[in-house]
Amino acid sequence: MKLLKLLLVMLIPVIGMSQTLKLGDGVTVVHFNAGWNSANDVKWLDDLTDCKIKQCDIATNTKAQTKHEIAVVPTIIIFKDGEEVKRFQADISFTMKATVEDVQEAINDAGFSDF
Repeated sequence: MKLLKLLLVMLIPVIGMSQTLKLGDGVTVVHFNAGWNSANDVKWLDDLTDCKIKQCDIATNTKAQTKHEIAVVPTIIIFKDGEEVKRFQADISFTMKATVEDVQEAINDAGFSDF
């Protein structure tokens, strides 16, 4: 039983690091951050419209961090049908300077790019 607990304790972090970020069709906004920077989470994400919203903790999802080249947190990336169309990154103080209006405008542009 102790061996089983030890294996589980060792595997849980590995399982977390092997997560993949599923984007799908349409406009998706992904908020990349890390647990150690949660004080700087972008609080207005739920105010965004006409998009799906996802969160990604790069401390536990290192594959997504590498794949999307996240160098600073928080970072917000807008995807259209799985392809990046716009990126907003924090400044040197790890705080997001982009506003909800900036991000919503990019969402609107991405959503209407087919017309």
